[in-house]
Amino acid sequence: MTASLDLAIVGNGAIGCLIDDHAHVVWGCFPRFDGDPLFCSLLREPTPETDFGYLVVDLLDCVKSEQEYQRNTAVLITRLYDKTGGCIEITDFSPRFRQHGRMFCPMMLVRQVRRMNGNPRVRIRMRPATDYGAARTATTSGSNHIRYISTGIVVRLTTDASITATLEETPFYLDDSVTLLLGPDETVQGSVGEVGRHFLEETVSYWSGWVRHLGIPFEWQDAVIRAAITLELNVFDDTGAVIAAVTTSIPEAPGSGRNWDYRYCWLRDAYFVVTALNRLGSTRTMERYLDYILNIIAGTTGGRIQPVYGISGKADLVERIVDTLPGYRGMGPVRVGNEAYEQIQHDVYGAAILAATHVFYDHRLARRGDETLFKRLELLGERAAALYDQPDAGIWELRTRLNVHTFSSVMCWAGCDRLARIAEHLGLHDRAEKWREKAAAMHAVICARCWSPALNSFTGYMDGDALDASLLRLHELGFLRADDPRFAGTVRAIEKQLRRGDFIYRYVEADDFGVPTNAFLVCTLWYCNALAALGEMDHARALFEKVLAGRNRHGLLSEDIDPRSHELWGNFVQTYSMVGLIDCAMRLSVPWEEAYQSPVTAP
Repeated sequence: MTASLDLAIVGNGAIGCLIDDHAHVVWGCFPRFDGDPLFCSLLREPTPETDFGYLVVDLLDCVKSEQEYQRNTAVLITRLYDKTGGCIEITDFSPRFRQHGRMFCPMMLVRQVRRMNGNPRVRIRMRPATDYGAARTATTSGSNHIRYISTGIVVRLTTDASITATLEETPFYLDDSVTLLLGPDETVQGSVGEVGRHFLEETVSYWSGWVRHLGIPFEWQDAVIRAAITLELNVFDDTGAVIAAVTTSIPEAPGSGRNWDYRYCWLRDAYFVVTALNRLGSTRTMERYLDYILNIIAGTTGGRIQPVYGISGKADLVERIVDTLPGYRGMGPVRVGNEAYEQIQHDVYGAAILAATHVFYDHRLARRGDETLFKRLELLGERAAALYDQPDAGIWELRTRLNVHTFSSVMCWAGCDRLARIAEHLGLHDRAEKWREKAAAMHAVICARCWSPALNSFTGYMDGDALDASLLRLHELGFLRADDPRFAGTVRAIEKQLRRGDFIYRYVEADDFGVPTNAFLVCTLWYCNALAALGEMDHARALFEKVLAGRNRHGLLSEDIDPRSHELWGNFVQTYSMVGLIDCAMRLSVPWEEAYQSPVTAP
């Protein structure tokens, strides 16, 4: 079966697993997001020698499948039907709920298999891999468990199914139900079925309660709820780090070589995630992320920060190619680590400051921003002011070219601008004046050197003539007013040069890997927001609906899309894309207070 991204994600802030339409677990790293993928068949078509790296419960003679999330949760339900009318229901989730005053989110995948109808026969195939698909794990077993021994970790499958049938993959009649608890190498306290039921009840209650407290728009509610849950699934609960995606090396386009490991925390991406969740009223993610980023800042020398860090805050993400996995549809290479940690990307200083700005104003938070935090942020502001007109790799992380990228310069300006506002809010008037002056000087230089009268547009880098889609953020970041003709000019230039069909490319010039062939999804969503800012709501709404139509069956988006076939490409699920979806829905929806006087009805 050809791999696709028509997948669902289940997780809990410790691990994340991807599951296909027949409930095959095809991707999942343990003991955490950046760990060894025990389930890695997403990156390898099976052969007799490599038929492992997955967890499957086969229904013999299966002829049909149905799949959906349990409403407003991260619990996945799959129903499989056999040719005689037999049916089983598979429930997949990772436990997440508050217990003993803290979040309980163990390294665990729970799978419940229940007979719904008929006389179904099933077969459990649990075949985890080790060392990035190099070999199957070794096993030992006990009376109700099997231990799978990898190079760096041992996981335990505790089950009330037959251990012999599970080890030997022997089919058996499913009379009632079986439960599989795949987690730490520890004894499960209590009946396996009862533990599974308790974990499910508590997890459903947690997610339902979390969703009830979201401030969602009137329209596109289900899309926003699914996006918000998905963003939470990409937050490493132990440290507050936000990963870009749970996968590595899904190519941005077929055979492109643009295969990257996204299981780390980009400070820029994380800023967008916490901002989107804040808009929905979920503040805990921001507070946890702020702890993460402040710990990073405390460990820097002279305030220099990298664009990306490990989820523990680790700075060293040495990139290597593994030859034990051929890649998605055989399209390697498969990379572990990310060379971007060595890059210079100046926008990160602004992103860090912007991520922290909210805590100085939000009265709901237990720990508010104060002068001590402000002084720590000033260190980043000094770096931003010194580097805003210096070359860097830019938001798109070009590997062989440096320029003074406009987006990086504007983000540096935004950091200084916010410091001025925070200082004024704190009553530090002399500091406010200092940062206002710095921001004003930076703004003037950017306007002078990044504006092209010939194009009637800002350009992608200083003194250049190329465009990139990050310029669509100029109004959102406060750099330009929506009614500034330069903003409209920039939007028009981008739609003329970067639009292909219904989608916006990030840029169209050749880079280290040639000319891009697929569209970066968030850029189209930025374009929708820019159209809305210009008052073109009907156009923006119509285009947004086309992006929504590109989601997979579960309402999820990857990083890229083929503008012709609308097939999803790139790492999955991509937080950037899900953030863009939330931002657009919030901006484009009819307000709640007008909903009942408007002809618009919620989808």
